Amino acid sequence: MAADRAQARRAALPWLAVLAAAVASAVVLGLLATRQRIAHNESAQVLKILRVLLPAGSFDNEPDEDRILVTAPGLLGSDTPVPVYRARQAGRPTAAVLTVIARAGYLGPIRLLVALAPDGRVLAVRAVAHQETPGLGDRIDADKSPWIGRFAGRSLSDPPAAGWAVRRDGGEFDQITGATVTSRAVVAAVRNAAEYFGSHREEIFDAPAQGSTP
Repeated sequence: MAADRAQARRAALPWLAVLAAAVASAVVLGLLATRQRIAHNESAQVLKILRVLLPAGSFDNEPDEDRILVTAPGLLGSDTPVPVYRARQAGRPTAAVLTVIARAGYLGPIRLLVALAPDGRVLAVRAVAHQETPGLGDRIDADKSPWIGRFAGRSLSDPPAAGWAVRRDGGEFDQITGATVTSRAVVAAVRNAAEYFGSHREEIFDAPAQGSTP
């Protein structure tokens, strides 16, 4: 009997190995499919935001695919590469959308997208990721408050450097009531994005594209 059981176990081993391999393959395929769905959803969300940031009719390319990766911890707030999206009309640059991290948010970093015209004017700003306090700091979200819209039309020279601060610090930007720290962080980050763009304009538009949003 013992010999029969041993023989049965030996006969079952190849099938168990096949079953284990099949389970492992299914798990890997499931993970890959999940990652692809997440990547697709993220890409769709980015494209949706880009179409809000960029003036209608101002581009005929696919800005989410015409992107580069840059690293500028001092101004863009990230030690790892962040994407810059380019908009073009008939091949001519019409805007760049920079990713900038405001590290000094009240409850953590705030990820922003800042759209700039070739002449350095801010076209629009959107907060795309943050952990700010509901009802206070989260009013940087465009669907909760018009506050973030006040950057449109501004540039490094309008206001002058001293004006790029909240009014409590002597600047020209109102702070969100009860969320001065959040407001201060966003104002500084938008200015930093404009400064980076002003110093790297040609590189941004001339660099070869590095693929669509992951």
